[in-house]
Amino acid sequence: MSSYVSHTTVDCADAYALSRWWQAVLDYREDPDDPNEPGHEECMISSADGRHRLLFIEVPEPKQVKNRIHLDLRPADGTRDAELARLVGHGAAVVADRRNADGTGWVVLADPEGNEFCILRSEAEVADRQP
Repeated sequence: MSSYVSHTTVDCADAYALSRWWQAVLDYREDPDDPNEPGHEECMISSADGRHRLLFIEVPEPKQVKNRIHLDLRPADGTRDAELARLVGHGAAVVADRRNADGTGWVVLADPEGNEFCILRSEAEVADRQP
């Protein structure tokens, strides 16, 4: 017997706005039979293949400390630095830059409500740096 992850839940102040922000960042979709709308206290989005889902739930308390769990994003196309520029242009804030001179490392970002996530190098960048 085992379990599987049904979805990842993100507590937030505005479920609709934050689900729309992440939908654009990840190119996720909402269920056409259960669309997310302004004022909804719970909003679900999923990857194109439906294998990963994010649920945004409104809670009364604000975020106060570092996340104990977070998403690590890897660019599907392009480079980490190009994706970093895109995400910052989309409204993400840089929290910590952990990139190294040799190209390894990551950047810690925060979404519009302060939830941290990381951007890693793309698989192509990792492959190019292997001996």
